[in-house]
Amino acid sequence: MNATSPAPGRVVLLTTSHRVAPGLLSWPAWQALHAADRVLCADGAHPQLPYLREAGIAVEEAAPTAEEVVDACAGGRTVVVVATGEGEPALTDGLARMAGSGRVRMPELELLPASYDLPGARLLDLVQVMDRIRAECPWSSRQTHKGLAKYGIEEAYELVEAIEDGDRDELREELGDVLLQVVFHARIAEEHPDEPFSVDDVAGGIVAKLVHRHPHVFGDETARTPEEVKAHWMRTKAEEKRRESVTDGVPVGQPALALATKLAARARGAGLAVPLPSGEGVGYELLALAARAEAEGVDAEAALRAAARVYRDAIRATEAAARA
Repeated sequence: MNATSPAPGRVVLLTTSHRVAPGLLSWPAWQALHAADRVLCADGAHPQLPYLREAGIAVEEAAPTAEEVVDACAGGRTVVVVATGEGEPALTDGLARMAGSGRVRMPELELLPASYDLPGARLLDLVQVMDRIRAECPWSSRQTHKGLAKYGIEEAYELVEAIEDGDRDELREELGDVLLQVVFHARIAEEHPDEPFSVDDVAGGIVAKLVHRHPHVFGDETARTPEEVKAHWMRTKAEEKRRESVTDGVPVGQPALALATKLAARARGAGLAVPLPSGEGVGYELLALAARAEAEGVDAEAALRAAARVYRDAIRATEAAARA
């Protein structure tokens, strides 16, 4: 190898995503592979190798140095390097040093992405990480649905707080924490001896539900207003659940203000003129306020939290004044 060697050739670093099925490569990638004089891969267990060989690509299992790759390109030849999951840092660093030395006539260097992540593909990473944590972490491996329930409640409230604060970074983080709860519970559910289900079953179920409850999107019905959409949703939901009462499915364990609001919304949505129960005490007064807020389109929980935050700030201001 020297600076006067003719026709330096071409090096193609082929990168693939482990988040899509092996063999689903782009057309430029297949063209480069079929046209190559040599195809190298340092990872003998690379998921693409069986599919490349099935397509007639002769792949050499080798981890060449930068110098060896440049030599292999002499005479105008093309060498394709199928990158491992970690990339090829040693090779690319070596090629960069050779190019920077100015003493070597370098081949043409090309980075060719052969496959791309689809939207949502990183969810596969989360599932894989959760699998390993469940198997190897002394704490996570012992958790149950009941033991994790409190964390689901906490994370949901923290998500609501991030939304109300308008903190975008916090919102992204809290959404991840809520998503973790879903994946964690689904992973635990796989181990049930009689009725196991997986995160794929969870996702499949919600997809089917969304499609069924949106006939104006996936079917022949029409909906031009949010109210019509809600009517579609409630009707299909009632058909699915075969409920005898509009109160069926309303969890009584939720915060009391949210419970009162939900019951008022169910009654109003069903066109039921149900008088509020008469009674004495703060509870009945709060019930009336919740029903009034719902009728006026006000989120009673959010309104009370906002007022409570103002009260909290007033307390802090009073404390600060006292210290001063």
